[in-house]
Amino acid sequence: MDAIDAAIIRCVLRNARATYAEIGKAAGLSAPAAKRRLDRLVDTGAIRGFTALVDPQALAWHTEAFVEVYCRGNPTPAELRRALEGIPEVVEACTVSGAADAVVHMLARDIPHLEQAIQRVRATAPVERTESAIVLSRLLNRPRL
Repeated sequence: MDAIDAAIIRCVLRNARATYAEIGKAAGLSAPAAKRRLDRLVDTGAIRGFTALVDPQALAWHTEAFVEVYCRGNPTPAELRRALEGIPEVVEACTVSGAADAVVHMLARDIPHLEQAIQRVRATAPVERTESAIVLSRLLNRPRL
């Protein structure tokens, strides 16, 4: 990864629909050279995909929470992922250090919807209990590098 690759990645993080000409301009390359470099970044796995970021407000999902998950026994990360991936309100999940086994980011329409979704998380085989923190306001939301 060099400075040109980093410039390409910054450009597509700002706008995944940027044209090769725009990417090239940002990285100091021609459009064909930018395409080749971008393709290489995808082929090597440095860029794993392109996606649309949808504002949850547009879906009328106004309630957001971070939920600490505590498990029975010692499930593997793969087991925990399988347990959570069928719950659409779970938009992100990470294993963590500390007392909790994982932290789950959830979105829902409202508090009753969130409560139902958390109950589904609690009903999965490895989960013993949860602790939730409801988001009041989002202060920063940066693209990930």
